[in-house]
Amino acid sequence: MTKFIFVTGGVVSSLGKGIAAASIGCLLEARGLRVTQQKFDPYINVDPGTMSPFQHGEVFVTDDGAETDMDLGHYERFTRATMTRANNFTTGRIYLSVIEKERRGDYLGQTVQVIPHITTEIKDAIRSVAHGVDVVIVEIGGTVGDIESLPFLEAIRQMRYEVGRSNVMFIHVTLVPFIQAAGELKSKPTQHSVKDLLSIGIQPDVLICRTDREIPRGIKEKIALFCNVAEEAVITAEDVSTVYEVPLKFAEQRLDELILQRLGLTAGEADLRAWRRMVDIIRHPDDAVTVGIVGKYVGSRESYKSLTEALLHGGIANRLRVDIRWIEAEDLTVDERWESRLHDVDAILVPGGFGKRGIDGMLRAIGYARRHRLPFFGICLGMQCACIELARTTAELADADSTEFDPDTRHPVFFLLRDLIGVEDMGGTMRLGAYPCHLEPGSQVAAIYQTTEISERHRHRYEFNTEYEPHLARLGLRVVGRSPDGRFVEMVERNDHPWFIGCQFHPEYKSRPHMPHPLFVSFVAAARRYRVEHEVRQQTTTGRHPVALLTASSERAGIAGQAASGG
Repeated sequence: MTKFIFVTGGVVSSLGKGIAAASIGCLLEARGLRVTQQKFDPYINVDPGTMSPFQHGEVFVTDDGAETDMDLGHYERFTRATMTRANNFTTGRIYLSVIEKERRGDYLGQTVQVIPHITTEIKDAIRSVAHGVDVVIVEIGGTVGDIESLPFLEAIRQMRYEVGRSNVMFIHVTLVPFIQAAGELKSKPTQHSVKDLLSIGIQPDVLICRTDREIPRGIKEKIALFCNVAEEAVITAEDVSTVYEVPLKFAEQRLDELILQRLGLTAGEADLRAWRRMVDIIRHPDDAVTVGIVGKYVGSRESYKSLTEALLHGGIANRLRVDIRWIEAEDLTVDERWESRLHDVDAILVPGGFGKRGIDGMLRAIGYARRHRLPFFGICLGMQCACIELARTTAELADADSTEFDPDTRHPVFFLLRDLIGVEDMGGTMRLGAYPCHLEPGSQVAAIYQTTEISERHRHRYEFNTEYEPHLARLGLRVVGRSPDGRFVEMVERNDHPWFIGCQFHPEYKSRPHMPHPLFVSFVAAARRYRVEHEVRQQTTTGRHPVALLTASSERAGIAGQAASGG
């Protein structure tokens, strides 16, 4: 029978429940078990698609077009599982489903209530992902004690009795803070959090204690005593240099063995050798490059979580550390010395976004990368801005724009998706999910992918106006990726530039540390080549011998090529 692990959180938010849940999935997969993961969010929005990036962070998009919580990105990066819309539910989606059933008459004659109707809907959602896997790991969003999470907690309490106590495990993530004035770690917040959980009827089997330092055995004994758990079930979750260390830290404390014993699972020995090698590269890279991200949500870097992780993955493939220079796009339009913010980066990336704010700064950054032959990667809005920036270099198209920024522009290089004309709803109406794309044979991107047929995830509301393709082609920007029916332009590149690529889709959603996305592998390698060649020019100017630097550049390019092809 499928086993269920429920992960809850207490004391404060942002303790890392998602990373903890993903790490548990990683450990169980390393033992040969089949896992899937699920996230319940307590907010009433049906999905996070219309929420501010500053408030919610990244919206992660699945293959089937669901706009979901960013934790689903962690699940995919830490395991082999592929998430779908069934892996993320919100309070709004649960209540909407129940209300729709009531309107249809499914509950005819009944008074619709939180118990049993809402809790049954939640349990049905959990069971919907339980087919064909050994373990379902379910993360409950929010903090124990919040009123919003109560229906979900009640539902998982009922699950233990419906599927049997031996098939359900509760793991509670809590905080053990160090009080500087007292010079002590304090267990009282954890005790109170578990007390709140017990009042709901849930006794945790394991406590994962977030802390900034090792928890002494005496504190663990105290937590175990007052929280009714075994001492070995009090797991230290100490701050680490990279989140990819977390599964290894849990394995050292035998958390996976504890789970197997508690759930009566039989599995092989954990094989974490590849994971350890990956973490070793992250901690001990051969060199570093600096990528400037010119965005409009840099004040909330969680808005670009998959993007920063994909750059990290590209660095792993090249044995490089990728340092990110966060550049607020608006700042490039108010600072007369704006070029100084870009002159010492090794590559520029302009990510996705919505609205007119910051567009002029993005255009400046793209023009800088084009003129200085600096590696440039434009994603979604970044690709759109790259096309607009180039069009504006000619007198004929000096006022080129997107109808998103100027509805009355004479030269709409991008306009609203034709399928959305007349659609007024904002939620879930974009071009969402995985779509196939055909790459031009002989193009740079086809060489990077090593295929001409790809599938990538999208999240956009505007499309390229193909009337302007001949104009941009004359200026050196070539369309090299299209939808199979030729309707949508998906990728562009410059013929006269070492690495200048734009894509309408979001490749960062599909990058994993053990399977880095080829575009990011190639982009990081290009940044390394630019840096080395820049150093060579400087060395040549000063009369020093550049042979060693050129050799290093060639070796690095070879590593990147192997990584892009899966070697």
